[in-house]
Amino acid sequence: MTTMHQHQQELARLEQRNRLLGEMYRHIGEHRAIGMAELYQIVFEEAWENRINDTRKLRSLITELRHEGTPICSVSTANGGGYYLGQTVEELNNYLRRREHRALNILSLNAKLKRITLPDYMGQLSLNMRG
Repeated sequence: MTTMHQHQQELARLEQRNRLLGEMYRHIGEHRAIGMAELYQIVFEEAWENRINDTRKLRSLITELRHEGTPICSVSTANGGGYYLGQTVEELNNYLRRREHRALNILSLNAKLKRITLPDYMGQLSLNMRG
């Protein structure tokens, strides 16, 4: 049973999602990345107070859109970085390579903690995913 409050929350999330998509189309290409704080303020029409807890909602929306295939990329730089839509295949591939590198670093550490080689650990993960 959907309450009026739940319905209002769903509508608000759809509006936020649409604002996010609309803003991302203004930031095509890494050189046009938008920072987390500015993007949060646009999407939620308020300033964030706690960088980690408050921006979780934004990261959740970004992840949702990525799961649907929207190529929202991110970049970290010495002066901040931000989010952008990949403009070229090369930009998207660079972003994906950075993600793969982070993922392999995590898996490598997991393998070391388990005291097995990374290839053995990857094999175990592959078997677990099939089963």
